[in-house]
Amino acid sequence: MRHLNLIDSFITECDKTLKTLFGKPEVSDRSVPGAGLVEPNLSEIQKKESMRLMRINHAGEVSAQALYQGQALTAKLPEVRASMDQAAREESDHLAWCERRVHQLGGRTSIFNPLWYAGSFVLGATAGKVGDKWSLGFVAETETQVVKHLEQHIEKLSTEDTKSRAVLEQMRDDEAHHRAMAIEAGGVDLPKPIKQAMSLVSKVMIAASYRL
Repeated sequence: MRHLNLIDSFITECDKTLKTLFGKPEVSDRSVPGAGLVEPNLSEIQKKESMRLMRINHAGEVSAQALYQGQALTAKLPEVRASMDQAAREESDHLAWCERRVHQLGGRTSIFNPLWYAGSFVLGATAGKVGDKWSLGFVAETETQVVKHLEQHIEKLSTEDTKSRAVLEQMRDDEAHHRAMAIEAGGVDLPKPIKQAMSLVSKVMIAASYRL
């Protein structure tokens, strides 16, 4: 297997960035949750709310891609890098599912996605530099907060929007699995101030993506 040098790694990361933000990221062979369900007859208000919630989750998946890619780039242990790469590939499914649903609902993805990507990549790379246990702890806390947000969004969805609900429920299960893997791999519990800062940043992203 060819060893990637610094230039190779840079080109690879640029390719991943472009695919995440503007192209079609590589996805697994998993079927789209709710693909076989009939499109619900939603009112314009219900459809707009569903679209906005799915746009938020798409923005979150853009951030997740950047986070994992940044951590994989700077992680010290090979098994941790492999774990981050695997998680990023699974998050690609979520990214594609959310984008598909946003478009089905007549909307578009957030104009702030490049900003979310850049910020998350820097955070991920920094966490990886600090140390693998801290990096894994960062993943665990991120997924804890993501699961919480997904559960809130599932509650906010119209009961008639079964297609969006199916996507979010599968995402919730996957994110909970990622959190468990990070903890089992040795992720440390982050200090409370860091958790609070992460929550604050998340709220800003949610508020901005909901509108634009």
